[in-house]
Amino acid sequence: MDPMAATMRDVAALAGVSLKTVSRVVNLEPHTRPEVVRRVRAAIAELEWVPNGSARTLRTGRTGVIGVGVSELRRPYLSMLTEAVVSELYRRGLQAAVEPTHHREDRIAALLDSRGRVFDGVVLIGDAPAHLIDALRPTDAVVAVHHGPTDRVDSVDADAVEAASLVARHLVVMGRSRPALIGMDRTRHGNHAMTAALAAAGIAPAVPRVDHVEGRADGARAAREILDQEPDTDALLCGSDELALGALAELVRSGKAVPDDVAIVGHDNLDDALFSTPSLTTVDPGAARLARSAVDLLADRLAGTGGDVARRIISPVELVRRESTLGTGLQ
Repeated sequence: MDPMAATMRDVAALAGVSLKTVSRVVNLEPHTRPEVVRRVRAAIAELEWVPNGSARTLRTGRTGVIGVGVSELRRPYLSMLTEAVVSELYRRGLQAAVEPTHHREDRIAALLDSRGRVFDGVVLIGDAPAHLIDALRPTDAVVAVHHGPTDRVDSVDADAVEAASLVARHLVVMGRSRPALIGMDRTRHGNHAMTAALAAAGIAPAVPRVDHVEGRADGARAAREILDQEPDTDALLCGSDELALGALAELVRSGKAVPDDVAIVGHDNLDDALFSTPSLTTVDPGAARLARSAVDLLADRLAGTGGDVARRIISPVELVRRESTLGTGLQ
């Protein structure tokens, strides 16, 4: 068919849906079933129909694009979470534009200021300056992920208290009594949650502690420093799998047996954690669950059904038990 001759009515007939449904898909509105979106898009492709994007924007006042701000993409977990958010947006018939902010205030401010012009809404992954968040309203189409508690915008976070409790109980079962913390300050309340959970389990104090570290080299250095200071340390609790993998490499280099001499627990459930030797016990924050919750909140804001109060979702986590705490043959 001549694409100039095809109409929205032709698309609706071929897809077996109403004109209103075609309009919803074309306008990238949320809450349309994925299978319906696929049928409509297939009909559009077959008929080579080209919607009038300018008219759509004028009619709806929407761009159909969501800005996804992420502090950095070189961290594997942040990349994984960003991919999960993008996939969830696509599943809802929305488009995504990923904007690495590199922790720069001006980039975060520009991203937030683009709402209503370039982006319909923003998903902000990671911390942002408090004054930028405080300038927003609960009704704004902004969702913060891993930002920490705020009453200004909708937010989603993994359950740090549950994660700490799961790890502490696992240490008790494994008979570990002298853990050290590496990089648990990655979240705003990670250190506090873990220290409190260890104390509740009768494991105290958790010393020594190394903060403000990120990558594998930092994890290796921290493990070396801890074992130099406290050679009786029997567990390393790491704020990320990257840190844990670095610590694991250092323990192997120094002749320590894992987990016989020192057990290791990570956080993030990266693919590398499964394929390391030994495989890494880790907290799985559930990237797909976090993404789904964030987009749910955003979709409500875009539809005007989010209410007048900022909402906060604490997403459940899981402890994935592997060889770095269990040993081989015990999983």
